Amino acid sequence: MRVQPYLGYRNSDRLLISARALRSGKSGFNKKGRLQAIRTMLAQFASREVPDIKVTLELSGQDGGIECHTATTDREGYVHFDIALQPERELPSNPMWEIVALRWIDGREPQCVEGYILAPGTQTRLAVISDIDDTVIQTGITGGFRAIMRNWQNVVATLPDDRLAIPGADAFYGALGGGRVLPAGNAESTGKQMPATHRPFFYISSSPWNLFSYLVAFMNEKRLPLGPLLLRDWGFNRKTFGAGAHHRHKTASIAAILALYSDMRFVLIGDDTQDDLPAYADAARQFPGRIAAIFIRTASGEALSPAEISAQSSLEASNIPLWLGSSYAVGKQFLSALGFTPGGETEQIVKTVEKVESIEQHFAQ
Repeated sequence: MRVQPYLGYRNSDRLLISARALRSGKSGFNKKGRLQAIRTMLAQFASREVPDIKVTLELSGQDGGIECHTATTDREGYVHFDIALQPERELPSNPMWEIVALRWIDGREPQCVEGYILAPGTQTRLAVISDIDDTVIQTGITGGFRAIMRNWQNVVATLPDDRLAIPGADAFYGALGGGRVLPAGNAESTGKQMPATHRPFFYISSSPWNLFSYLVAFMNEKRLPLGPLLLRDWGFNRKTFGAGAHHRHKTASIAAILALYSDMRFVLIGDDTQDDLPAYADAARQFPGRIAAIFIRTASGEALSPAEISAQSSLEASNIPLWLGSSYAVGKQFLSALGFTPGGETEQIVKTVEKVESIEQHFAQ
């Protein structure tokens, strides 16, 4: 049995991280032929969850001691920590990944694994929330059972280093991230430290938690900024397996992130295959003044739906810059034209929608 920690995050007074107890080997995606690739991928879905396991989260206290919190895995093997930090803990000046320990007993043997917590920096006033499916990678599984059947080869036979990122995503996301922050040394850690980006990233996807390791491996392979992944627990029911569930999951996850980081503004990135635009417009209405810009990759080739047209009008009325395009290369030009450079922050991406529209018209000519 092992405990798989997911990527956590915190502000100055609250820390969140989840993990899952599984009876399976650690995910590995080394190339060993097509048949082995299929076995590896099927193993991601054939998880054997372990309920009723006590897991203790250890984090370093400000006085040099160790602070412990214990929770028990549920029937699906998940354990969730939502910890009030008392006293409050200052955030670092630049974003960084902090390390915690997760401990449990397997039989009679004590076990431990390290988990990573994203701490956005105090100098960072802008962050990114991005979709994954068809925005940076074509997963082929978010449309339900029929989509899985149409895209079975991508789902069960393609390892992370063989998957193609959406063209231009690495440069576009690199510009938004503003470059990497080198991690400081930590003598207490036995694991490999991860570099953060100057602007923190959060990813929201309707993919199942079973694909967590796969998606992290893909992002590392394609050098995409790494950030906490908010995925979903799949079940074969209407509540968790349908378009409505995707919208609810995305809307609720965005709201939770924006509420946690109330002093930050966010850039939202998605695509037009799963009603991301209406979900992002909902966030803009719920959190006025908090959305700096919205980027929607037009991947479907279809005209905007009535819901998307309504969302577009709402964003224009709120003076929120909206980019709709199929090429991230043009999106990067759009950023540059607005003065959004990899090395610096901008107080405001644009001041008026009229300015945005004039820039879009310039690139269209």
